[in-house]
Amino acid sequence: MDDLVQAICTEIKLRRNYLNTSQLTSIYFGGGTPSLLSENALMRIFDEISKHFSWGNDIEITLEANPDDINQQYIRWLKKTPVNRFSLGIQSFFEEDLQYMHRAHDAKQALQCLPMLQDAGFEKLSADLIYGTPTLSTIHLKKNLDVLLRHQVAHISAYALTVEPRTPLQKQIDRKEKVAPSDQLVEEQFKFLMDFLGGQNYIHYEISNFATEGNMAVHNSNYWKNVPYLGVGPAAHSFDVQTRSWNVANNLQYIQSMEQGVLVNEIEQIDTLTAYNEYIMTGLRTMWGVEEATILARFGETFLSFFIGQISQMNQQFFKKERGHWKLSQEGKLFCDAISADLFWTE
Repeated sequence: MDDLVQAICTEIKLRRNYLNTSQLTSIYFGGGTPSLLSENALMRIFDEISKHFSWGNDIEITLEANPDDINQQYIRWLKKTPVNRFSLGIQSFFEEDLQYMHRAHDAKQALQCLPMLQDAGFEKLSADLIYGTPTLSTIHLKKNLDVLLRHQVAHISAYALTVEPRTPLQKQIDRKEKVAPSDQLVEEQFKFLMDFLGGQNYIHYEISNFATEGNMAVHNSNYWKNVPYLGVGPAAHSFDVQTRSWNVANNLQYIQSMEQGVLVNEIEQIDTLTAYNEYIMTGLRTMWGVEEATILARFGETFLSFFIGQISQMNQQFFKKERGHWKLSQEGKLFCDAISADLFWTE
């Protein structure tokens, strides 16, 4: 861990000018298991960041954590750090769902982590839930949401279960040891999420994200709004509008490269075609939608004509048009990926 933290600090120093700004609006510790970092390791990273960047009192500093990470000792030392927001991988409060997904935590730990953090003064919490699990009924999904509402969790991320290739879950499904997810259940529960959380005054601001007024994630919103970001560490991605880069994914190679002061990464130039398709993809996922004026200003008349031509041939029930912004209707959100693909410009 010490070697990796030193390498991360070295990269922060090497890439301090990447963003063309010294004022940060968000710091996000995520991917992997950042909650394994000790207090000393975390503070070393913060100290290095503060040497090269500044931030105001309203900055969002998020740490991803699993319920089994949260205990009183862990919370006590986290209070000494600048972390002010948690993204909790709860997934479900029911044991059968957690076991189906091979989660390390149990239902008791999932239920305990929220009040423990809130009692310690951490008010900015985001909770991840998984829906579409064959073990999860829509009644139990509502009970999962009821727990979050009872604890006034202001940000909820809800993701449909995806069975990735070559995972233990995929192998168990192939061997008929576990039931595969049902598209019908996923659709039913996604509709329920939109209706239920909308009725509780949560804003559905991105396909997988719901928040009460003033509690949308700054970090995630920046991704969707094309704001440049710097990613530090093994496999981390960075974006400066013109290019996207990603670091070597091997920890040892990353550490060795930083010891030599040479970053090993791959860089992709983002041409106009790619930028347009990415704008369509990210825009349609959000409550802000895709704006005709933005297409014209960023990509030109040819792309705008193409977009209008494509969208005019599609089912208009999938869209809402408000002051030049094309947004997905509730029905359209069920087919977001397919709709985006149909609007892409392909050579």
